[in-house]
This record gives sequence, C-alpha cells and structure tokens, in this order.
Amino acid sequence: MQVLYKSTRGKKEETVTASMAILKGLSEDGGLFVPTSIPKLDVPMDRLSEMTYQETAYEVMSRFLTDFTEEELKDCIARAYDSKFDTEEIAPVKKAGGVYFLELFHGSTIAFKDMALSILPHLMTTAARKNHVKNEIVILTATSGDTGKAAMAGFADVPGTRIIVFYPKNGVSAIQEKQMVTQKGKNTSVVGITGNFDDAQSAVKRMFNDQELAAELDRNGFQFSSANSINIGRLVPQIVYYVYAYAKLVKAGEINAGEKINITVPTGNFGNILAAYYAKQMGLPIHKLICASNENKVLYDFFRTGTYDRKREFILTASPSMDILISSNLERLIYRLTGEDSQACAELMRSLSEGGEYTITEEMKKGLEDFYGNYCSEGETREAISATWYGSDYVIDPHTAVAAGVYQKYLRETEDATPVVIASTASPYKFAKSVITAISDRYEGLDDFALCDALSALSGVRLPAAVEEIRTAPVLHDTVVAPEDMPAAVRKILGI
Repeated sequence: MQVLYKSTRGKKEETVTASMAILKGLSEDGGLFVPTSIPKLDVPMDRLSEMTYQETAYEVMSRFLTDFTEEELKDCIARAYDSKFDTEEIAPVKKAGGVYFLELFHGSTIAFKDMALSILPHLMTTAARKNHVKNEIVILTATSGDTGKAAMAGFADVPGTRIIVFYPKNGVSAIQEKQMVTQKGKNTSVVGITGNFDDAQSAVKRMFNDQELAAELDRNGFQFSSANSINIGRLVPQIVYYVYAYAKLVKAGEINAGEKINITVPTGNFGNILAAYYAKQMGLPIHKLICASNENKVLYDFFRTGTYDRKREFILTASPSMDILISSNLERLIYRLTGEDSQACAELMRSLSEGGEYTITEEMKKGLEDFYGNYCSEGETREAISATWYGSDYVIDPHTAVAAGVYQKYLRETEDATPVVIASTASPYKFAKSVITAISDRYEGLDDFALCDALSALSGVRLPAAVEEIRTAPVLHDTVVAPEDMPAAVRKILGI
C-alpha cells in the first residue's frame, strides 16, 4: 500500500511522496509532513525477534517510505548502520535496577541522533536522484546540542549537499561544543548564536518559509532542506529502535509476544516520543508513553492542563538537549488530536506563534490518554544518576536520568508494574561533569576531558572514540552571530 504525506496545515488533497517530503523537510505552508495513514506492522513477532537491526529497519521503514525501491532502501540502511556503531546490535538493551535501558548512543557522535542522522543523508541523496533535483541541497539545522554534530557527521563531504548548523553559544556542554566546532568536511559550517535554541529554531523556520530567499537560492543553484526532527526522514528511522527493543526483549524471554510495555522518553522537541507513539499506532504493544521533561516543563504543563504556553523563563539545565520551549513535533500529535483538521491545527499553531500559547479542546484532551507527563528538577536529575550508579553499577547521562527519575514518579503514582523501556539518549561521557559530580564530590576543578578519564576509571566503561578524537582536535568553526543575523550568515557561507 502506498503511503503519501500531507502537511499538518495544508489541504487534505495536497499530498507528496515520501521522497519529496524528505527533500522538502518542511511544507511551504509552514506545516510538518505526516503520513496519510499509519501502516500496520504486519510482520510476526517471532520473525522480528530473530532479525538484525538492519533487517528490522527495512521492515519498518519500507512500510512508510513506499516510493523507495527495496534495493534503494536496503542500500541506505547498509550504509547507515555499519562499523561507525561500536556495537553489533546497534541499539542494545541493558537491564539495570529492574528497568530496560535502550542504549541509543553507540554511533559516531555518542547520542541518539546518530540513529536517524546516519541514514538521513543517504535517504536524501537517493530522494534527490529520484526527483531529478539539480540544485545543491543546503541542510539548514538548529541544534540544542546533539543534532548538529550528528547531522554534520552524516552529511560531511556527501556530494551535492552542504550543511549549516546553528547552536546556542552558551547553551550546550563543553564536549558538545567541541564536537561541533572541530567538525571536518568542506561542505560543513557551524555558527554559534547569542540566543537560545528556540531563537535558532524559530529563525531557521522563518528562513524555510521565506519565499524570496527560496527564489534567491534557486537562482544560485541551491535549495533548503532540514536535518531536524521536523523532517519525516528523521522521524521514520526512530520508530525502528522501539520495534527492535520490543523484539529483543521477546527473544531474551524478558516479555511474551503481545505483552504490553511502557516506554519512557526524555523529551524536548517531542520527536523521539512521537516515534514511539507511531510505533504504537503501527501495532506495537505499548501501554503508556511516559514523557519526561526537565525544568523547562512546558510539555508536563501541557499534558496536565491542555494548555501549551511557551511564555516562561528559559532555564539552562544539565540536560541541554531538552532545554526547549517550542516542541516542534508536538504539532504532528496535535494534528491527529484535531481529527486531522489542518485548518484547526494551523489556527492553534498561529496562536502559539503570535500569542505564545494555545489550549486544546476537552475532546482533544481525550486523545492524550496514551501519555503520562512529568518532570525532574536539577536536584532530582542528580539523584537519579546517583541512585542508578549506586543501585545498579550503571552510569547514565542527565537526559536519561530525567527519564529514569520521571519513571519512578510514574511508578509511585500509578503502581503500574508493566515492564518499561527507558530511552537512553546520550553517552554519559558527553556530560561527564554532570555525571561524575552526581556520583562523587572528589573531582572538583578538573577539566571536561580529565573528568571523562576519571569517569572511565570509576565506571570501567571504555572512553568512546568520539571523545578521544576531539581531545586535541583544532577548532575549525568560530563564527558567532545574533539570531537576527542568521540569514546574512547563510548568504555569506553560500557566497550569494
């Protein structure tokens, strides 16, 4: 069955193929592309449980990306999920403290963004060939810390592409920044901004919607696309690892086929938990989707009240990839809650853009029953890191700790003993200072790389190559601009 894509803000009859949705990234009307229907996962669990990650990826992604041939999609998957991952399983599941941690940080940049951004460049260049695109594709991306490096690693020196990443200069960890500013590749550019992630993301969206800029780019042989999770080519690969995790738990005898699980996801831009929601819609036996926020608890407040309100203080936390007040992917869920009424969805998004908030109807609130939302304070996040280490000899990063802490709150509130998978979204080495100071007070005054060495010695977990590589790597990108100067920076980089 062919699956087409439409905009969350567009006319129902206006659809595009999967490859065109991937190429565009964002619809011309500012909406996000969503599938016209969610395909069913029609592969028996006994077969899925015996599959490799690559085989699982094909079964899931082929249901969504229906205009890619089998050969094209399998080639993209083989190129993506190869030796750049430091474990054969790609996304291993580790049991600690009675819960299952789905480790999504074994790729080249040690964060979950690698899971989708390893394959997106191959999907995009294949899509460009399929659609006879002659322009050079300019990947324009805002990052709260992880997407930028993972996107650049994926697109570096890929023919026919350029990538420009904007990040909040004072809003990422030292390791995250060093990963980005040392990125090699003739087609890569990294720009810090004197604002926060929401400022960067909003400016990027405005550039996507600027028709005059699009015409100027076209005249010069360029066109924009996105590597953010607003791109459906980012979202579909993320569905895979939830299916894979479930199948591996069945194979290991931890759960029975058909038995329900809960999934807990540390959430900022809402893409990773939306992928789990889509997996549930496909038929994966998921009971509750537990949405974990840090002190920027805009999503927790939304699930509690039905009002999404970004008018609040922006808080810099130890989990910077979640320091977000405008969760772009929530729009895809809102669209479903409206009964796929694009006009109603567009009106809510307009209210958010112009007034800073919107409130969903009581009828729409009923559609949130699949979700539970809560948050962890900075103190609770440190406690979760410490408790997991001292209780299970298992080290988790601050984002994963937010999820672990929120899950404990869910357990206390509901006494729901359904087996739970926690999305472990980054290596603890990416946030070594936050992790090791939560475990011990003996390491004051050490720099980030010395802290990584200390964490390795303490935990017995080998330091990832991604950290070793940047320890002495030269800084190649040092531009910093104000958010309003981002379009000028893009023109300068492209030479137009």
